[in-house]
Amino acid sequence: MLFDRVWFHARLATLVGDSLGVVEDGAVAAKDGRIAYAGPARDLPTGWDATERIDCDGRWITPGLVDCHTHLVFGGDRAHEFELRLKGASYEEIARAGGGIVSTVKATRAASEDDLVATALPRLDHLIAEGCTTVEVKSGYGLDLDTEARVLRAARRLGEERPVSIATTFLGAHALPPEADGDKDAYIAKVCADMLPILAREGLADAVDAFCEGIAFSPEQTARVFDTAKALGLAVKLHADQLSNLHGAKLAAEFGALSADHLEYTDDEGAAAMAKAGTVAVLLPGAFYTLRETKMPPVAAFRQHGVRMALATDCNPGTSPLTSLLLAMNMGATLFRMNVEECLAGVTREAARALGRLDEIGTLEPGKSCDLAIWNIERPAELVYRLGFNPLHKRIWRGQ
Repeated sequence: MLFDRVWFHARLATLVGDSLGVVEDGAVAAKDGRIAYAGPARDLPTGWDATERIDCDGRWITPGLVDCHTHLVFGGDRAHEFELRLKGASYEEIARAGGGIVSTVKATRAASEDDLVATALPRLDHLIAEGCTTVEVKSGYGLDLDTEARVLRAARRLGEERPVSIATTFLGAHALPPEADGDKDAYIAKVCADMLPILAREGLADAVDAFCEGIAFSPEQTARVFDTAKALGLAVKLHADQLSNLHGAKLAAEFGALSADHLEYTDDEGAAAMAKAGTVAVLLPGAFYTLRETKMPPVAAFRQHGVRMALATDCNPGTSPLTSLLLAMNMGATLFRMNVEECLAGVTREAARALGRLDEIGTLEPGKSCDLAIWNIERPAELVYRLGFNPLHKRIWRGQ
């Protein structure tokens, strides 16, 4: 058999099954951009050859990292709000005073598509430099059809400008725009009737998200958005239970959501519902850290019920200006007490599951996209343990 490339003399963390799937003397073979073989070097097909052979000199290979929750495309920044929080202002106080998401909406509406691409690329480049091969990008900073579409088009363009896979999520139900005059129901009606059908028809969104919270939208309003999304054949995800328990995790599970994200206030009933539905818990320690929260997501309950857990940066201008999945893993371990295996699975296998792409990425298995991260480490724990250190040797996307 003739492969395009074979990486050999490597140690693999395949992430296959429910473990790291360690292979001490392993090899990965690529053909036409896909993994043709991943496993012990001794089990490579008899008589194999390759156009290119790469000696990894004992380095570790993992699946390419997956950031399954970002708000990567936006205008402006919110460094001023960071200063206000340092002086004691809460997230809710800043939002109610016209800051928060609405301030980013103003800057995003004023930005052209080219502007949005140009400002997002440095953030994306930082993720790529740490081994990221797939990134989810949410809208939600336009809150009108034209700007939401512009943000989603800019997100799609990122995948043309860089060798990376981009998943797009429409988050029109992120906050109430100023022109809505406080009428949340009327705005949700506009999201459902005017925005969602057009964005779905234009193929700009892979999934639909909402922010179910007291300062955002109620469970009933969220359900209306999800009903519309489902009718249009779009998967759903949910910002749930971040600041209070509105039973968002349970709501997400009722709609068969790919993921429920944040989840600091999720209760045992919500965890059980997520497990039954197969909804992934996406934990976002960057926001927890930035907001100086003290109530941790119920990791023990997720373990007890068998809820899959992913980790992501939640890269956004206000509450998680984070562009490092390596740091997100360390935060997941240090702040949320996740173990090494959970952290690594959280940015590979389970992050892929949270995007509905586990059949394509997230593990080292034949048939999947050949997305690899090759690391200068002696053991996988180093990827979680170090702070501010990037041990990436080489990143491979679709076999290249």
